[in-house]
Amino acid sequence: MNNVLSSNLENEQEVLLEIRNLTRIYKMGDVRVPALNNVSFNINHGEFAAIMGKSGSGKSTLLHQLGLLDIPTSGEININGKDILKLSESDKARFRLERFGYVFQEYALLPELTALENVFLPAMARGRKKKDYILKATEALEQVGLGVRLDHRPKEMSGGEQQRVAIARALINDPDILFADEPTANLDSSSSKQILELFHKLNLEMGLTILMVTHEPEDKKYVSRVIWLKDGEIAQVNI
Repeated sequence: MNNVLSSNLENEQEVLLEIRNLTRIYKMGDVRVPALNNVSFNINHGEFAAIMGKSGSGKSTLLHQLGLLDIPTSGEININGKDILKLSESDKARFRLERFGYVFQEYALLPELTALENVFLPAMARGRKKKDYILKATEALEQVGLGVRLDHRPKEMSGGEQQRVAIARALINDPDILFADEPTANLDSSSSKQILELFHKLNLEMGLTILMVTHEPEDKKYVSRVIWLKDGEIAQVNI
């Protein structure tokens, strides 16, 4: 489907995330290295979209800009019509905590903590009452199929289970959007399938908006749309 038709379909739905002319240029001494060049697209409420492209195309760089983990050189990132790049640094930190969920290639779990403790950390950081964040973390772990593993530490779990803990942690604050950066890159094919099926289930049953970076062609069957990057630019948008 061509980009014009894709854009028209986007406009018929409620837009959550609007990216306009996003550019990221890294400086290495006197050398300017463009990683993203005038990238523009929308993500709708309740959409499960993938960013795909060859290694070095700018996929992870783009996700890091959208998740406020890096600051673009120019452009706009609007959430529900608000340009979040204009927020102060402290407000950006709070926005990340309260409105975004993150799942990375590395699980980023604290080894000395249990699954339950790893999951409730973001809710505890928001100042929620202890009984509330423990209940919420328990529910999140049950959602990802780990209700019987609450007291296990990362070293006692498989890679797939650790990634599910990371997903539960990303869900704890009821994010507007979940950003997933190569979430199955460190997993075997069976565990990868379980994670992708879990994302698909969360998207369908909870209406969770997910934007995932992946390099695996077979992952396309799980998403509603693929945004293809090439050399830091939008090459194609498929539905």
